[in-house]
Amino acid sequence: MPDYKAPLRDMRFLIDHVFDFHGHYAGLGATDASPDMVGAILEEGAKFCENVLSPLNRSGDEEGCHFDNGVVTTPKGFKEAFAQYVEGGWHGVAADPAYGGQGLPSSLGLVLSEMIGSSNTSWGMYPGLTHGAMSAIHAHGSQAQKDTYLTKLTAGQWTGTMCLTEAHCGTDLGIIKTRAVPQANGSYALTGSKIFISAGEHDMSENIIHLVLAKLPDAPAGTKGISLFIVPKFLPESGERNGVSCGSIEHKMGIKASATCVLNFDGAEGYLIGEANKGLNCMFTMMNHARLGTGMQGLCNGEASFQGAVKYANDRLQMRSLTGPKAPDKAADPIIVHPDVRRMLLTMKAFNEGNRALAYFTAQLLDTAHLSADPDQRQEAEDLLAFLTPICKAFMTETGLEVTNHGMQVFGGHGFIREWGMEQLVRDCRIAPIYEGTNGIQALDLLGRKVLGSQGKLLRGFTKIVHKFCAANAEHPQLKVQVAKLNQLNQQWGELTAKVGMAAMKNPDEVGAAALDYLMYSGYIILGYLWLRMALVAQAQIDNGSGDPDYARGKLATCEFYFKRLLPRTATHRAAVEAGSECLMSLPAELFAL
Repeated sequence: MPDYKAPLRDMRFLIDHVFDFHGHYAGLGATDASPDMVGAILEEGAKFCENVLSPLNRSGDEEGCHFDNGVVTTPKGFKEAFAQYVEGGWHGVAADPAYGGQGLPSSLGLVLSEMIGSSNTSWGMYPGLTHGAMSAIHAHGSQAQKDTYLTKLTAGQWTGTMCLTEAHCGTDLGIIKTRAVPQANGSYALTGSKIFISAGEHDMSENIIHLVLAKLPDAPAGTKGISLFIVPKFLPESGERNGVSCGSIEHKMGIKASATCVLNFDGAEGYLIGEANKGLNCMFTMMNHARLGTGMQGLCNGEASFQGAVKYANDRLQMRSLTGPKAPDKAADPIIVHPDVRRMLLTMKAFNEGNRALAYFTAQLLDTAHLSADPDQRQEAEDLLAFLTPICKAFMTETGLEVTNHGMQVFGGHGFIREWGMEQLVRDCRIAPIYEGTNGIQALDLLGRKVLGSQGKLLRGFTKIVHKFCAANAEHPQLKVQVAKLNQLNQQWGELTAKVGMAAMKNPDEVGAAALDYLMYSGYIILGYLWLRMALVAQAQIDNGSGDPDYARGKLATCEFYFKRLLPRTATHRAAVEAGSECLMSLPAELFAL
């Protein structure tokens, strides 16, 4: 397993220079997030992840979780690491001070979560799900519910889950069977079964707080009849065990140290959160949090894979360079001299650093949406978040999976062997395009609901940003060719959207047929914009003699690679979108098996 080292230099490049986190925080009145505070979080967070979590990654995968008659035990060291994490105050970095949190901006919590996920994806899911539950209770819970649950969730004494999926339905939540019957004391008795519940049962906290989707007896049909309930494992007032139990845990391809549970609710006492039959609106607060976190998992596994691959490529000797020996004193040259290995490593580097920029850009929007005193500014941020969230989830996980596959490939046959740890990163990353709404569902959400559903408003909110950027930098001496290419694609983006919208008016299947290619097309353009933002800063540092010139040249070279080798993929995705639905839908279902 590669030794993880937090990429602090790249993080600081984005935080200090590209996105100016410090000026951003000052503008939002987040004075506690001083440069010294940000620096301390980076340094100490890196130490915790490198020294505590990373050493548990492979052993956790080897051991997995244990299930014994409803009791789940996490792998050796996981519980102790969680106690150390809580003791260090990491769990409440971005939580509300009213409930014991430090009240720092969401973007700092996301930077920390990147380091956690890169060092140990499975372990990171336990606090990650808890943060999602906290956000839902904070946004939609009554004051009494906040007082009861948020303090102990913030302190890490309790952890949280989200319980949506049932055996007969995943995405189609309108047909869930779990029922909630009103009780005389104002609570509800929940009966049903949920599957694929991450962190649904474990030994790392005193209590587990489940947020459960269920239907009332008189609920309307479909998604309009879903309500959300808080169902604790142990009842807060009496401490008695509630009627929720773990029936089994799944045996999975990856994230083996994360307990994925079947939860059975047998008249469990639950408490309505938000309004009756409005539960899906409440759960989306948690789901959007989880979708951004899942997108990060693509970056996290990709970063760990790149670190292993680049070290191996510098050490592994195989053949001579086609242009002559590069290490004449050795039996062969290191494989990093070979163009195909460079292709894989640069693809990994370009996606990782581009996706990190996308994550941090999105995190700043979260800060603005939560902290800005200007309602127009908050609305603009929320609109951009609505547009970017499905792209973050799907594009970052699709490309993250590609990156981990390249990392394994760099190792050749050794990459297929467990001891090297590269195949684990592929296995751990493979779930990310599936859960928290498959990437196909994210694509439908983006194209059908966010773009066409807003008559293009949400798309225009982003394309205007790109248009202004391109106009301001059209004559940049070193980057004007790339700026012109980005500007061209930005214009085509709107044209392609209009074309899909017109086709969908005649045949609704056109949306489903175009959706995933449209999302990937969008993601490549967005990363192109972010790569140019990074390149502008790097070029300025070279010009004025600030920063590390080698690091800056590396940024410029990777940007050039992205524009020449990866951004052209937009042409393929555009062609697929324009191909329409007929070639997908014309083959009768019964002929697929022939």
